[in-house]
Amino acid sequence: MPESPDNGVNGVTGVDDAEEDMPLSLRLSIADTLTLGNATCGFMAVYFTTTGILIPHLTGSDESGMARHSAATAVILMLCAAVFDLFDGLVARKLRSSPMGAELDNLSDLISFGLAPAYFVLVYGMVADDAHQRVAAVGAIVVLLAVVLRLARFSCVTLRDGVFQGMPSPFGALTVVSIVLLELPFVATLLAIIGTAWLMVSRVEYPKPRGPLAVAMLAWIVAAMGLLAAWAFDAPGGQLLLQTGCALQLVLGAVIPLFATARRVNNFRDNRREARAAQLP
Repeated sequence: MPESPDNGVNGVTGVDDAEEDMPLSLRLSIADTLTLGNATCGFMAVYFTTTGILIPHLTGSDESGMARHSAATAVILMLCAAVFDLFDGLVARKLRSSPMGAELDNLSDLISFGLAPAYFVLVYGMVADDAHQRVAAVGAIVVLLAVVLRLARFSCVTLRDGVFQGMPSPFGALTVVSIVLLELPFVATLLAIIGTAWLMVSRVEYPKPRGPLAVAMLAWIVAAMGLLAAWAFDAPGGQLLLQTGCALQLVLGAVIPLFATARRVNNFRDNRREARAAQLP
């Protein structure tokens, strides 16, 4: 998933002295507005998770349909946040942006792809079984801290163009909620969530969503929204479609690191062969 195709671009330098004295409200660019849309979607995802899932559970309500609608709405909002995150960097590269762009982007990503999915995991543990509440809280904290560390490293480390180090936080957030929606056994769910968190802070390289990859990513997000809507409104086969989509998200999350690792091993072998060939007389 996208993670600010170029965070640095959203914080373009070269602002003249006159602009430095402008009010803060006038510095917001179109890219910044999209970034704030990302943050808003993340906050509203937390809101729907609370009002539609947690509160009915705590008050003893048996309206499962309401919980299903709210869960779908919360995940759709996270998907919308990913769309905003995809386009804010693209717009920032095309149009002039403010110096606050990179900071706004990291803070918004923390809300939408750190807090929102971690809270989703926490509420899942409370709703599924009160006995699992504390363990689910640990899983939620692991997800949140993984995103915090990932975003901090992303701001400090410069990588070669076209790749991310570690699973991008939007992709990781959607993988986490897919694991929850699959309704696997609790232990399997927790291990898969922790594995996803580890991938986010790992050194596995993921391609940045540009060109055809960005188009494919956008198409996948739209398809995921359709699957969630079908499930929320109890459409025929909606549950099966949702499980298929979530399973595909998990497969992508597992396959990309395998391909990246295999490519890294092949590159290492090629470099060793070239080094040995260079040493031959």
